[in-house]
Amino acid sequence: MKVHLDTDLGGDIDDICALALLLHWPGIEITGVTVVGDDKGKRTGYTRYALNIAGRNDIPVAAGADVSGGFYRCELGLPQENRYWPEPIPSSPNPPEEAIELLKKSIEQGAIIVGIGPYTNLYLLDTKYPGILKNAELFLMGGYIYPPRSGYPQWQRNLDFNVNIDIKSAKHVLGHSSPILIPLSVTVETSMRRSHLGRLRNAGKLGQLLARQAEAFAEDEKMEERFRKTCRGLPEDHINFQHDPLACAIALGYKDGVETKELPLILEEKDGWLHERIHDAGKIFRVVTRVDGPKFSEFWVNQVTK
Repeated sequence: MKVHLDTDLGGDIDDICALALLLHWPGIEITGVTVVGDDKGKRTGYTRYALNIAGRNDIPVAAGADVSGGFYRCELGLPQENRYWPEPIPSSPNPPEEAIELLKKSIEQGAIIVGIGPYTNLYLLDTKYPGILKNAELFLMGGYIYPPRSGYPQWQRNLDFNVNIDIKSAKHVLGHSSPILIPLSVTVETSMRRSHLGRLRNAGKLGQLLARQAEAFAEDEKMEERFRKTCRGLPEDHINFQHDPLACAIALGYKDGVETKELPLILEEKDGWLHERIHDAGKIFRVVTRVDGPKFSEFWVNQVTK
């Protein structure tokens, strides 16, 4: 099985957790990694560093859409490097056209495309090569069709980052492809836990990097404190949500506790946000509607610490 990852690695740590999962998944070929929402090649430098310490310099990497392109409604930002990374990481810029060509090549090779960042690179791909997304096997982390279940953060669609940070790209991609959506309302049921850290520290250089970043993220975001009293569905030692690892796992065939439905959706812009509304006249989308979050969270840590 071939897979291509389109990621905004370098901010929220679930992107690097997703990359680690792909690197430990048996029987797959990663045909490429493209970076979206880059900042003069900084995120791409982080991606190359992670692949390097995992011994996977053979995987093609390219920087795509940059924050300087005016795609995003606000600054994307990056955390303090010396806290999240063990050494200074050089930027790795390249013309964004290289990412578009790498995506095109992966699709032509029959790779599954997993988008775990804003959809900007996919938009740029489809505008350069109109219609290329129609036949692509595409899995996208994002979408807000149902609210989260009781016991989990009751976030609204404005926190659906991948869709609403770049509405123009999201609306185009969703309108010109037939993706499987892994929405925010199900990914909020997953967890990276403090109890995972010991196993990660014993899982080689990449595992040690994940543990380092998880500790820094826990200090910065304080999710254990924020959600302990209000979200009974989350474990008390919750550090972060595994939005992107879940999307990658489902793309590669993970089905344990996963429910998917075909839903007719209409896309509408309202008050500056993109809304996906169920309507009989809408386009049919395949949408993940339920997961067993705790089971997946254990699956993830088992895979990346083997």
